[in-house]
Formats: sequence, C-alpha cells, structure tokens
Amino acid sequence: MSARKNLPPKFKIKKGDTVKVIAGDDRGKTGTVIQVLPKVEKIIVEGVNKVKKAVKPTEENPKGGFIHVEKPIHISNVKKVEG
Repeated sequence: MSARKNLPPKFKIKKGDTVKVIAGDDRGKTGTVIQVLPKVEKIIVEGVNKVKKAVKPTEENPKGGFIHVEKPIHISNVKKVEG
C-alpha cells in the first residue's frame, strides 16, 4: 500500500514561479503563480483567467459594483517557464 494514498499530489510548480498557459482562452499568456491549490489540482496565476465579480456595497466600498479577480486554472493547462 502507498503511504500517500490520502495526501494531495505533489507538483513541480510552486508559488512565485513564472508559468505560461498552454490551453484555454488565455493560451500564450504568462504570469506569476499567486497560490497553489493541491487538493483540487489548480493554481491561481496573476493576470490569467480574470473574471468580473459583482460585489455588494460595504463600508470599504459603499457603491458596490464589479471587480476583476483571478480564478483558478488547472495545473495541466500551464507549463513552467525557465528564466
């Protein structure tokens, strides 16, 4: 039996690495890894897979409105860029 049965997989891509998107709508873009989500096998890359998110009015943002946030992208859709 494997000792890693219930552990998340290990990746060669770490936080702070520069990666290039090789599949999807943002193909060809490069960016820095902000966060690695090993349990769901996804990463969040700066400037890639940005979506518009509606936010309700709060004390910090009394008007509410829309903000742009980066959503996770599957780790198989990126490759590490050397340099």
